[in-house]
Amino acid sequence: MREVNPIRAEFIQTFPPVDEATVSNTLDKELHKLERKIVVLDDDPTGVQTVHGISVYTDWIVDSFKKGFSEKNCMFFVLTNSRAFSEEKTICVHKEIAKNILEASRYTGKDFILISRSDSTLRGHYPIETEVLRTELERNAGMKFDGEIIFPFFKEGGRFTIDNIHYVKEGDKLVPAGMTEFARDKSFGYQSSDLRDWCEEKTKGLYLAKNVIYITLDELRNIDYSSIENKLLGVSGFNKIIVNAVDYIDVKIFISTYIRAINKGKRFIFRSAAAVPKVLGGIPDKGLLRKAELITGQNSNGGIVLVGSHVNKTTLQLEELKNCKHPIEFIEFNQHLVLDKIGLLKEVDRVVAKVEQIIKEGRTVVVYTKRERFDLETDNKEKQLACSVEISDAVTSIIGRLSSRPNFIIAKGGITSSDVGTKALHVKRATVMGQIKPGIPVWRTDQNSKFPNMPYVIFPGNVGEISTLRECVEILTS
Repeated sequence: MREVNPIRAEFIQTFPPVDEATVSNTLDKELHKLERKIVVLDDDPTGVQTVHGISVYTDWIVDSFKKGFSEKNCMFFVLTNSRAFSEEKTICVHKEIAKNILEASRYTGKDFILISRSDSTLRGHYPIETEVLRTELERNAGMKFDGEIIFPFFKEGGRFTIDNIHYVKEGDKLVPAGMTEFARDKSFGYQSSDLRDWCEEKTKGLYLAKNVIYITLDELRNIDYSSIENKLLGVSGFNKIIVNAVDYIDVKIFISTYIRAINKGKRFIFRSAAAVPKVLGGIPDKGLLRKAELITGQNSNGGIVLVGSHVNKTTLQLEELKNCKHPIEFIEFNQHLVLDKIGLLKEVDRVVAKVEQIIKEGRTVVVYTKRERFDLETDNKEKQLACSVEISDAVTSIIGRLSSRPNFIIAKGGITSSDVGTKALHVKRATVMGQIKPGIPVWRTDQNSKFPNMPYVIFPGNVGEISTLRECVEILTS
């Protein structure tokens, strides 16, 4: 395994600039030649953190896919929340998804591009998800997928890929992903920061690092479309293609070349973070959402912030939230009671009663899980994941049991925000309004949800500066 070290964050400024107008013009021309529906399968709801005006369906039944394929928009998201699933359930769900995508595609007569959107810090059910999709689609539709594009760049979250090393920005440093807390995840941990080694590690040697194809920053910054296209045209056997990137301009150059390759008959699946859907979907930039766009009506109740994530950044953001310039109340939820079912139910009862009282008094309340992380004394990843899901279900039920409509809801953490949206709010189809802060999306809930037309802020656990959660709450309570 290649030895790597942190580098200074300012290093990303050393790459030569390119003529953005020319690159964007080329991309626009290629996008106009793209006559396929873009289907984004999102393993938690944070994948919409770069888009706006796009539908998110919270189930994967045939009818939802048919609606997505029939929309005027070129792209739609389907929330699988598979990062909260067992391996067995993930396989079953993705078999069903492949079947339903095919049925919707045939029904509408539209071909499609498939993006498996997952964590920019490389956590998730990989390679199971994309391998199942590939196998099922090839068997049932006669398709042939030539390769898989690995593209975890996500500027808003400080995730950059340089010389095939994936980095996570921490302060003024870029830390190799394999050296971060995310690589030590109990369910989805890994060792490699070099994405070629990561592919070999995750596929258990099925795809060797030495054979993995990669697109360099030199090729991208030299706008060497021919070199990149030739690499893509030469891919076969579902080999992996690593794309290096430090800015959206790199994504634009690659996507132009990608479209040329697929229009010559090549077919790929993306395993990407949130930058690819924005560029491939031709989503224009939009300013950050303001309070006037988010809070409408005369609701005098307070809002609620639900914090489930336990990554270090979330804990620091939670502590900083105590410096909010508007009065807010804090309630700790003791998830350590998970081993005592009655105790956990009583804890939910206690917290719900207090939350109801506070928001009806017009004050905003923050409910956060005890910061001492609870892990089972086992190396069984499936049991650990099941325990995490049980805790998330309990936390989610706090929103589900509210009788008073909050003025807004913020959910912190991927599994938490997904469960709040689907299990507590019963959202079937949401519209992405945009972002309240870079990388932090807001849904507008549908008419049939528990709280219709609710601004629902989906705050990833690993995104933002230390002050970002506080700033979001201040925007909504100002």
